[in-house]
Amino acid sequence: MTEDVENLVLEHLRAIRTELGALKEENRTMQAQTAALRHELRAVTTLVEQCVEDIASIRVRLDRIERRLDLVEVAK
Repeated sequence: MTEDVENLVLEHLRAIRTELGALKEENRTMQAQTAALRHELRAVTTLVEQCVEDIASIRVRLDRIERRLDLVEVAK
């Protein structure tokens, strides 16, 4: 009976080791995916910031054009 108990314990330990290995691999995969998502988010953030700067520049140019063409009142 002692041998059966030892075998049962070993069997459970092997199953736990297998599950732990699978969890570690899944964790590595998720970390890689998270890193990729962070990289993509940084790229998108940079693009959005550039768009905001471009829009601000265009707004300034448009205001200048409107003033030159007397399309808006000049604030006094």
